[in-house]
Amino acid sequence: MTTLSPENSLSARRSASFILGLHPSVRTEAWKFLTGYYSWQSSQDERLTVDSKRRKNYQALCQMYEKIQPLLENLHRNFTETRHNIAYDIQKLYDKDPLGNVLIDKKKLEKTLLLSYVCNTQAEYQQGFHEMVMLFQLMLEHEHETFWLFQFFLQKTEHSCVINIGVAKNLDTLNTLITFLDPVFADHLRRKGAGVVQSLFPWFCLCFQRAFKSFDDVWRLWEVLLTGKPCRNFQVLVAYSMLQMVRRQALLDSMSGNAILLACNKLIDLDADELISAACMVYAELIQKNVPQPLKDFFL
Repeated sequence: MTTLSPENSLSARRSASFILGLHPSVRTEAWKFLTGYYSWQSSQDERLTVDSKRRKNYQALCQMYEKIQPLLENLHRNFTETRHNIAYDIQKLYDKDPLGNVLIDKKKLEKTLLLSYVCNTQAEYQQGFHEMVMLFQLMLEHEHETFWLFQFFLQKTEHSCVINIGVAKNLDTLNTLITFLDPVFADHLRRKGAGVVQSLFPWFCLCFQRAFKSFDDVWRLWEVLLTGKPCRNFQVLVAYSMLQMVRRQALLDSMSGNAILLACNKLIDLDADELISAACMVYAELIQKNVPQPLKDFFL
């Protein structure tokens, strides 16, 4: 790889991340490149400087938050309500492994979520963020890394998991994709499953976190989303592939919308590599067709 031009070297690294996945031993450091925390072309000295700057910026944000917290409590009802929701969601998290060892620091998790809510006006807190940030905390060593990588992840994935930004687009495009690639199933959903696709919003809000059998599988899919390969908005192809898993039963049994939704909710313990491969096959099928402009704009 060192013999390649910088542009080709960057492409090769991203392709390797997409095709092969990341070994757990390099995941923590590799994510800093995939999210944009570090530049792919940066030297070690430059990365030390960037990390120091991000640590100081994080500390400055924490100090700012402490100063304005009383004002937020007195003047913004949404802040008090959001803080309560965050505390409630975190309280429900199971924070121990099978041996009883504590996995996460709930106080730090709450702090990260509150700071993200106050500082990131594009992505207000929503139920499920606590589970996503938990995975960042499990992967990373320092508080400032958890905060910044979560922000960069949201940006890099075009806020696709944020309800008021990306989720509605994902659901509308999923409907369009089903109509284009699978008109038989689309017709069945219109007749018997009205509202099913719109009810699949938890898949996108949680970035499919609950569909997999392990955290490694979740990270594997998220890494693919960060590479932007094989296309933009790959998450919609993933959702389409999951729907295809219940298609045969839905048509054979002439299932109602509620029954289809129940079958979708039972899609758990999936293997990330198998699901990614299935979604790639959908993409390969898609690009062989005369794709409508809205789909072309969304994926390409």
